[in-house]
Amino acid sequence: MVEILDTTLRDGTQGEGVSLSVDDKVAIARRLAAFGIHLIEGGWPGSNPKDAEFFQRMKGVDLGAARLAAFGATRRKGLAPEEDPSVLALLEAETPVVVLFGKSWTLHVLEALETTLEENLRMIEETVAFFARRGRRVVYDAEHFFDGYKEDPAYALATLEAAFRGGADTLVLCDTNGGSLPEEVYAITKAVVERFPGVRVGIHPHNDADLAVANALAAVRAGATHVQGTINGYGERCGNLNLTSFLPTLVFKYGIPAISPEKLRELREVSHFVDERANLTPNRRAPYVGEAAFAHKAGVHVSAVLKNPRTYEHILPEWVGNQRRFLVSDVSGRSNLLAKLQELGVDLSKEEARRLLEEVKALEYEGYAFEGAEASFYLLAHRLKGGSLPFSVEGFSVFVHGSGLDTAWAEATVRVRVGESLQHTAAESPSGPVSALDRAFRKAVLQFYPELSDVELTDYKVRILSGQESGTNSGVRVMIEMKRGEERFATVGASENILEASLKALTDGYAYALLYPSLKETAPRAG
Repeated sequence: MVEILDTTLRDGTQGEGVSLSVDDKVAIARRLAAFGIHLIEGGWPGSNPKDAEFFQRMKGVDLGAARLAAFGATRRKGLAPEEDPSVLALLEAETPVVVLFGKSWTLHVLEALETTLEENLRMIEETVAFFARRGRRVVYDAEHFFDGYKEDPAYALATLEAAFRGGADTLVLCDTNGGSLPEEVYAITKAVVERFPGVRVGIHPHNDADLAVANALAAVRAGATHVQGTINGYGERCGNLNLTSFLPTLVFKYGIPAISPEKLRELREVSHFVDERANLTPNRRAPYVGEAAFAHKAGVHVSAVLKNPRTYEHILPEWVGNQRRFLVSDVSGRSNLLAKLQELGVDLSKEEARRLLEEVKALEYEGYAFEGAEASFYLLAHRLKGGSLPFSVEGFSVFVHGSGLDTAWAEATVRVRVGESLQHTAAESPSGPVSALDRAFRKAVLQFYPELSDVELTDYKVRILSGQESGTNSGVRVMIEMKRGEERFATVGASENILEASLKALTDGYAYALLYPSLKETAPRAG
């Protein structure tokens, strides 16, 4: 059994662009506990008011079998633990587990702490003992351990001896600079495991050389039974060990228990939950949990996967809560098209499928891209089968007003036909012409389809299609992502006019929300 400590709420928040409120941290802690994480490191209570408030609020929260941990440093040089405010703040957090870090590398002791090697050993032992005597479980993080061991193995091991004498029950080897190699991590971890028989040894790798997962697995092979990382690999510089990659590899490839296979079916949802709380866009290409992790585009691949998924998938996507996706583009073959249609629940004849493939290729030549815009592809197939759309745009105009760039605002008018009714509406927006078009269109159709009020625009991207010689006359492709509840869907529009392309993508999104079976709440209606 490998024990997992999640440090998303502490080390993860040190990553660029990652910020969590106290409410966010409480919600994530609850979700991690429900997922089956063993130890949840909540922050550094002595470093900032937010973490202090978090630990105060968590005193009344039931995390089930999970245990909350507070993080902090060994005492300052020249101070007793009882005199150090940071140490006392750790104590006041009242967590059952305390994670203490100390220096293992002579470089840091002499130049960063500016103290003696002997004093550093006393700082480690006395601080660990301070908490151990008070009934806390102490996890000792040996910062820069691998760099320190490579430079002076005797002193690096002496720091672990000091922590062990003080009462630490877990000795964690940190690759703080993230530059160690798997073979180094394996050899050094094995030496530590042999030096401390019967003691839990752990690993805390950073990802600066893109080797954090490989290094964590190397440490486990060498005997480590405690691993620290973050959801989605958040963390300082290039990030920490990515638990969403490490956990399924550990369980499914090595057969080593950590999180149960049943709980790993929630992995993608947990990954997106944390991204949502951090207000970050999920990484489409993330292993196991990304949108592209089980996406197939090449016709040869799709044909083989339809016969046996093992041909191009190393695990089944359901094992980690993901799903298989078939992409459609101008390089698609008939297998891609039929698989995507089956996925969307659209039944076409062979002749209809042939015509649809020809239309996809023609539209992509004009600038469309359907592999990331499945909602627009669904509507394309829907129209080819003779299906009607719930509305049609018969005209639009946009005006931008203002005396300067900082005071500009936009006004849009649209003519929309819904059944026999022609709606002519206008709206304005300080956010620009696309926002004004969206508001005017919604005003026209919401009286017929009030359920569209739940549809939100979540992302808007523009790509220039022509070469630089075309300048401002270049064609553009607009990709829009929308959501309703937990459902997300994307559309595409292309034109030499950015507003025309934008309106095309917008209206496709609203039509799809009404027509696609898994999204619609009531049948489309008009008039």
